Amino acid sequence: MPDTRPTRVVTLGETMALLTPDRVGALAHVPGMALSVGGAESNVAIGLRRLGVPATWIGRVGDDPFGRSVTRHLRAEDLDLRVRVDTGAPTGLMVKERRTARTTGVWYYRAGSAGSRLAPEDVPDDAFGGAALLHVTGITPALSATAADAVRHAVHTAKDRGVLVSFDVNLRTKLWSPARAAEELAPLVAAADIVFAGPEEAELFVAPHDDPLETAAALGALGPSQAVVKLGADGCAAVADGERLTVPAVPVDAVDTVGAGDAFVAGYLAELLAGKPLERRLRTAVATGAFACTVPGDWEGLPTREELSLLTVTENVAR
Repeated sequence: MPDTRPTRVVTLGETMALLTPDRVGALAHVPGMALSVGGAESNVAIGLRRLGVPATWIGRVGDDPFGRSVTRHLRAEDLDLRVRVDTGAPTGLMVKERRTARTTGVWYYRAGSAGSRLAPEDVPDDAFGGAALLHVTGITPALSATAADAVRHAVHTAKDRGVLVSFDVNLRTKLWSPARAAEELAPLVAAADIVFAGPEEAELFVAPHDDPLETAAALGALGPSQAVVKLGADGCAAVADGERLTVPAVPVDAVDTVGAGDAFVAGYLAELLAGKPLERRLRTAVATGAFACTVPGDWEGLPTREELSLLTVTENVAR
């Protein structure tokens, strides 16, 4: 019998136009910029889609060329879009600066953007029909009161319909203080079935631990049945349904680490929805996270399933 369980993932948030310099150096002296798009939630959705998982992205864009670029890029990645074109606000803008070959700075121009005006009425109930999981992040609630309401509405709707909730803390200190973030995001941690956090993000909610497994266990004690601590170049640690496991990172020559955490989440959720055990979820997560670091851009390096083994091949050329 074929597996008929729902697998579609729903997510919502702001996707911005993204300008990336064409060379390393101070932004003021860079002669050219490449236009793309970027946003934590849509990065996850693209990662899932490339791994064979249907995904829906809900958001707002401005009635401008940047907004049209966002929708064009996301449609090209075969996402199901539930987009409102806001004629009263511009599409947000994200600008990267590669000051050195190993450092990247990110500048945001999103105050008053269309994405920041996301509201509960932008989240249609029918978006959850046949959905298996809702994924949200701590970025969207930081954008505005209405955006925070939209996330809470989506979470409550998902819970009412028996849809799993995944939450990535994704702290952005340029948007709000850690203290304010801890206060606002704690209910989302408690409501989530799966929570993702870096060590410092986890410390918004739990006491510091030297052992990341203890950090994951403490997060899980707040409500989620699966808690995953992302450790970057050191891999990850997770406590899920009583199982405790650490997995090392996949070593790569990093070109751009922005978006690696979103790629990690996409890999984990894809294997979760495929019914795979914890070790497989984590190993795919570190692989997808590593892939994201190998090329410039937030999502361009995300792999398909057929490409997941490429980071471990010994031959440089496939013929």
